[in-house]
Amino acid sequence: MAKAIMIQGTMSNVGKSVVAAGLCRIFRQDGYRVAPFKSQNMALNSFITKEGLEMGRAQVMQAEAAGVEPVVAMNPILLKPTNDVGSQVIVNGEVLGTMNARDYFKMKKSLIPDIMKAYESLDQEYDIIVIEGAGSPAEINLKQDDIVNMGIAKLARAPVLLVGDIDRGGVFAQLYGTCELLEPDERALIKGLVINKFRGDKSILDPGVEMLENLTGIPVVGVTPYLHVSLEDEDSLSERLEGKQMTADSASLEDTGVPLIDLAVIRFPRISNFTDFNIFESIEGVSIRYVSSVHQLGCPDLIFLPGTKNTMRDLLWMRQNGLEAAILKARQSGTVIFGVCGGYQMLGRTITDVEGVEEGGTIRGMGLLDMDTIFESEKARTRVEGRFLAPGGVLSKLAGVPFYGYEIHMGRSHPSDCGNASAAMEIPSEPDEVPQADFQPDLAGSSLTEIRDSITGEEKQEGAWKENVYGTYVHGIFDSEEVAEAIVRALASSKGITEGMGKSMDFAAFKETQYDLLADGLRANLDMDAIYRILEEGIL
Repeated sequence: MAKAIMIQGTMSNVGKSVVAAGLCRIFRQDGYRVAPFKSQNMALNSFITKEGLEMGRAQVMQAEAAGVEPVVAMNPILLKPTNDVGSQVIVNGEVLGTMNARDYFKMKKSLIPDIMKAYESLDQEYDIIVIEGAGSPAEINLKQDDIVNMGIAKLARAPVLLVGDIDRGGVFAQLYGTCELLEPDERALIKGLVINKFRGDKSILDPGVEMLENLTGIPVVGVTPYLHVSLEDEDSLSERLEGKQMTADSASLEDTGVPLIDLAVIRFPRISNFTDFNIFESIEGVSIRYVSSVHQLGCPDLIFLPGTKNTMRDLLWMRQNGLEAAILKARQSGTVIFGVCGGYQMLGRTITDVEGVEEGGTIRGMGLLDMDTIFESEKARTRVEGRFLAPGGVLSKLAGVPFYGYEIHMGRSHPSDCGNASAAMEIPSEPDEVPQADFQPDLAGSSLTEIRDSITGEEKQEGAWKENVYGTYVHGIFDSEEVAEAIVRALASSKGITEGMGKSMDFAAFKETQYDLLADGLRANLDMDAIYRILEEGIL
């Protein structure tokens, strides 16, 4: 049987996922076979396993840190919010259905057998399991039916480290208040406190640490610094979405300090899998920024439309706030537009939802690709590998470049000339009407890629392009360094920049260095002897 330790937090985004990943790396470095586990994850960033099952990316990141293959048992329940009151419920990697919050809370305890079966499968294979909680264990209105914090700590007999975020302020109140709101048997499970994201002179903090220990009777096992590591984030609280990301090498910038290549990602309200664009952060002279309004957009060299959990609603959001019109105007000026998954669906002529998967009905797309999308109740989930065909436009240098990735989507997109019913429907007007694209009978565009399904072996053409507009269903398509470099070189060439652009580091190797940096930072600031004692003693 594996030893277990659980990382809980005083609230969301205190760094639970990162601390858990760091401990996975430390235990691996110390010679243990370690696995991450999170019973229930709510996030729009997801991943497809080798078996074609869907799980949260946070546990994928932690599995990478542990040096093991991600499996769906590491995250048996995934909730993907579709709107403010409901989520798609994914159990053991497959869609159970879409439920509103009240209905899900009524039935979630019935999923405990699935959770424990997944946990027990890891328990038989690994030496240590690092369990991550969600939100806060002190949500007093939810504790009775908890299946992700103290409820799981009890079932797994896992001692708990409680993490607070000092960078937000009020860390002593966070930690003390959380402990005070717990029942005595829950509080007894907390064996150590961690103050995370500290900046400054630790000696100034020491008196408060001593008082906190006296008040709670629980030792502080670490004051961890604000670590500047680049890891995949779990959800839309990610700091990546708060502004511009740019490599700091001044030699890669013009005299004005402006990045040579400017990439903009539209920050949809329901943005998903924004980790697709992380690799561009490793390329010198490239900025990657997330924008949610017209005044933030500016004049980028390329605009990414990322994935979204609600394509129709986020398209209407762009239509209402003027971003769609701004993107259409940018396209007419020669700006490259690249859509991924939901962003790809938006680029077509129509989106039809007969089965009510999202909003129901049919809406007009942006009209930049001659295709129609029809939503289906069955989700496509698979891993793929392939190559780009021969696109034209600025990104013509992608021809023949290989890639790998995965697909997660509910809709199917077809060329408009296939006679789809949606193409013949009368499309209702939307708020803030925008000009339609100028379609020509003899289109210059065609399929963007040729892919092979890594699970079924099926081969097909996928995606679409026309002029400087490109779209694909494949998440992770840019993670192949050759793809990201080819895009940057092509954009640079279109601006007359012919030297010193487009070279990225090996992305997989880069992530390994980041996991090691994370482990080094935590090891230096956590009392690992105390943590190993906690791990060994477990709970009585």
